[in-house]
Amino acid sequence: MSVYEDLALGREFVSGPRTISADDVAEFAALTGDASGVHLDDRAAEASPYGRRIAHGMLTLSCSVGLATRMNLFADALIAFAGLDKLRFASPVFIGDTIVVYKKVVETRPVDSSRGLITFDTRVVNQHGDVVVAYVDRYLLRR
Repeated sequence: MSVYEDLALGREFVSGPRTISADDVAEFAALTGDASGVHLDDRAAEASPYGRRIAHGMLTLSCSVGLATRMNLFADALIAFAGLDKLRFASPVFIGDTIVVYKKVVETRPVDSSRGLITFDTRVVNQHGDVVVAYVDRYLLRR
């Protein structure tokens, strides 16, 4: 049996935790050029609806992808990341928050005799149990 066949409908996975630091936010801002005050300036963030600095949504999304790769879901079967749909930033992630990724297989579809698509419903949850990011992601795997 291959990795593709092991990823049956309904199978669930949970990542380890990752705490988002002020350094993570500063490095992401430097890398992307998004230096918005709500991310980097305490005074500006205090005046925002959040009342304090928040992580970039795309930083949280990127960290969720990294956490998922640590789950080793695909072994050596991964060919390509095939898509992302229904992306939703549900709640802010504050500096010092810890996130965990939950993935559930919601679709498996053979492409041909050597490849298949796996689709996950993915939820990124903070230490309080709040969903902070949600999306559906697809991967092309060897069969």
